[in-house]
Amino acid sequence: MNFKKLGIIIQREYLNKVKKKSFLLITFLAPVFFAAICILPSIIMMGTKEEAKKVGVVDRSGIVLPYLEDNDVTHYIDLGAAVNVDSLKADLKSAGIDVLLSVSALDPETLSVKADAYSEKPLGMDTGSMIQGRINDAVEAYRIEQSGIANLEEIMAGVKSNVKLRTYTVDESGKETISESGIYMALSMILGMAIYMFIALFSGMVMSSVIEEKSSRVVEVLVSSVKASELMFGKIIGVALVALTQFLLWILLTGILLGTAMGIIGKDKMMGLFSDDSTTEMMEQMATPSGVHAGDIDLDSALAAATDTTAVTAGEPTGMEVITQTLGKINLAQIGIAFLFFFIFGYLLYASLFAAIGSGVENEGDSSQLQIPVTIPLMLGFFVALYAFKAPDSSLVFWFSMIPFTSPIVMLARIPFGVATWELVLSIVLLVGTFVACAWASAKIYKVGILMFGKKSTYKDLWKWLKMK
Repeated sequence: MNFKKLGIIIQREYLNKVKKKSFLLITFLAPVFFAAICILPSIIMMGTKEEAKKVGVVDRSGIVLPYLEDNDVTHYIDLGAAVNVDSLKADLKSAGIDVLLSVSALDPETLSVKADAYSEKPLGMDTGSMIQGRINDAVEAYRIEQSGIANLEEIMAGVKSNVKLRTYTVDESGKETISESGIYMALSMILGMAIYMFIALFSGMVMSSVIEEKSSRVVEVLVSSVKASELMFGKIIGVALVALTQFLLWILLTGILLGTAMGIIGKDKMMGLFSDDSTTEMMEQMATPSGVHAGDIDLDSALAAATDTTAVTAGEPTGMEVITQTLGKINLAQIGIAFLFFFIFGYLLYASLFAAIGSGVENEGDSSQLQIPVTIPLMLGFFVALYAFKAPDSSLVFWFSMIPFTSPIVMLARIPFGVATWELVLSIVLLVGTFVACAWASAKIYKVGILMFGKKSTYKDLWKWLKMK
């Protein structure tokens, strides 16, 4: 292989790509998109506050209304117990209310009530949950009062607990560090999705470039001056350099945008999503089984469902401290090096395959069928990586992190949870070996296919070209 000619091809491919308007557009728009993903949740949480609503209450039970206290988003109006709900709900505006809350009389057997809310527009989730919680509080208080047990409310308050499991990892020296599994899960999914996106995007770029040159017959001029294999590898390496350039620019520009946003909006507001109270509340809502309320007649169910979001253990680390300490435990240098390595060789593997496919067709429409055997393992790796955090050491995830066609994606999703050195080395060796074999096979197919015109290629044709000497 003539490395001087290869260098010229790489330079030509690189400059052609980076000078295109599409490259500049994606390079500068993608960081805006990434930054928006990070910033928008904070802005949305600050801006998604429901408008104040007037809630008309028809309380036939006599126990709920005292628990309905006004706040920033709801103002309760007592309409009396004798109001005809059916006639009133037909025209809420004439009554001067936005929501009609109808509470039934007490059921003597279950010591509970039924509640219905009527409004012209669906209630927001926060408002509905708040009203429901107040009704459950009222029913629970009534049941405690009717139980006849002295000081039952104090007893129940005393037995309620809000135990939070804090996980730690211990190193060989016995030093313990906070290890929040949610951070590992998020990092695992981000790495898996990122490398899948990059490999699919830039490998497809190689195929498009091959098809473009073949359909325009430019390739006939090129192969008269250089070998077909030099042309293929020059194109692959050139696009790889474009990918690395774009990736580094994305990191730099995204960092600048996030830093600017924190300066304008305020670091404290930006980090509000990770505050201890909001994180705790979110986790408790996710963990509490639906349909279980503190007001259920069964005391065990009531105690199991009860939570106390205001309790804060003295000296307990805040949400940001947990994130910082967990990230500090992760070997970010190893992840960065592994990401770069698996991206490069994963890209080279798939780019060589896509180059072979592109050499056999004259337009991208004809390539869809030939792409199927290549895209299926890529998609399988993506789906396994999304769930790798559930069991990173399971047999399925382990083998997918070893199979070269899925290992670039799945192995990166496993690394945050800790991977044995021999597993990492074996995965890399298999990936490099498979790339060398596929690159050799793709070069043989490319050499013949790039000069084939006027015929839609099939798998049989690709196999025949591969066997040609």
